[in-house]
Amino acid sequence: MNNLVTIYECLCDQTRLRILNLLCAGPLCVCHIQEILNEPQVKISKHLGYLKAHGMVNARREGNWRIYSLVAKRTKALESNLACLQDCAAEDKVFRRDSEKLNSLRCNLDGDAPACCAKPQPIMFKVT
Repeated sequence: MNNLVTIYECLCDQTRLRILNLLCAGPLCVCHIQEILNEPQVKISKHLGYLKAHGMVNARREGNWRIYSLVAKRTKALESNLACLQDCAAEDKVFRRDSEKLNSLRCNLDGDAPACCAKPQPIMFKVT
């Protein structure tokens, strides 16, 4: 379903680009995307719905949360464009700030967060 025209239609909006860049790092719930982008929930949901309708993302319910992720099965064109997005985003201050907010958010989540956003367990090393 990810033909080249559809991919570029999805990539032609800054909010959708920012969302896709965040989802390249892993699944997120709507409330966390909203917090990182500092945008109203309705705007984020509208863009996520657009990306879902065009086969770019999947959604699942987890308790009270709706978790979004990139589609697992990606065409070569989609994979190439997402890789290009990540390369270009690394040089853009808005996208870098989004990534910093995502890293900070993941470090500060408590046990009530959905599993995809839960704080990772520390690795314990045995001293011998």
